[in-house]
Amino acid sequence: MVKPPATPDFILPFQFRDLGLRGRLVRLGTVADTVLRIHDYPDSVGELLAQALALSAALAGALKFDGVFTLQTKGNGPVSMMVADTTSAGEMRGCVTFDAARLAGAGTGSGPLGPVPRLLGSGHLAFTVDQGPNTERYQGIVELVGATLADCAHQYLRQSEQIESCIRLAAAKFPGGEGTAWRAGVLMLQRLPAPESKAGFDPNAAQSQDAAVEGWNRATALMSAFADGDLMDDAIGPYHFLDRVFPGERINVADAKALMHRCRCSELRVQRALASIPADQLESLKTGGRIEVVCQFCKASYVFDDAALRRFRAAG
Repeated sequence: MVKPPATPDFILPFQFRDLGLRGRLVRLGTVADTVLRIHDYPDSVGELLAQALALSAALAGALKFDGVFTLQTKGNGPVSMMVADTTSAGEMRGCVTFDAARLAGAGTGSGPLGPVPRLLGSGHLAFTVDQGPNTERYQGIVELVGATLADCAHQYLRQSEQIESCIRLAAAKFPGGEGTAWRAGVLMLQRLPAPESKAGFDPNAAQSQDAAVEGWNRATALMSAFADGDLMDDAIGPYHFLDRVFPGERINVADAKALMHRCRCSELRVQRALASIPADQLESLKTGGRIEVVCQFCKASYVFDDAALRRFRAAG
């Protein structure tokens, strides 16, 4: 029996029984709100990062891996770098580097430019799968082409994966118990490759292929018809949401996978990083006789005095 999502943060895989289509519904509540409250980004930056987090989860959910899936952008716009990653265990984190002065001059989303050219500028979007030191890291890169992150993901999937895909992506602030809370969501649909046909003309295969094309066109048209708010609204249950988007379609839904906010930083990781730095360079990092390292993802602070530095450097 399929288990309903137990948290407001999940990946819900599903598949059409008759059309050769598979999809994933991602909703982020606590995860998106926690990440953005930690950093207190301007709303335009927060919306972009919340979308990146949701997109990272949707793409990671399509892969079989044991490690970290990372979505990263680098561009020449006000937002010079953005990172959102999802582990195979469903742990998520994200951060942004931006220029406040340039961001203030970039205008708002009501202008003719979408968030990608307006905030990210020219650059690239990279997807990386890292399964640890003893495995080869996979990375796919695509130019920042299009108005939105969904446009960039479409470009990547067409070029690198050669899979027909349709993505709806949204993030916004919703009324909450203490003001507002960030939410994000993705509905991603992919057309599975058709089975290889036998030699010669097979009228049944041709008819099946025509039906598959018609089904894909119908499903993608339905995906453009719902409101962004419905994608993120916890009041609309995920199964009810899929029924509303694809009325009359027979859909099999798998168990949902829970997502959570969790940073991978630790005092031991910081110690190892500092131990690799030459002693004379460490001196230049000190302020008031101590070194403070702040995690760019979760803002956790790690402080080391001279005694602590000598102790873990001596321990190797």
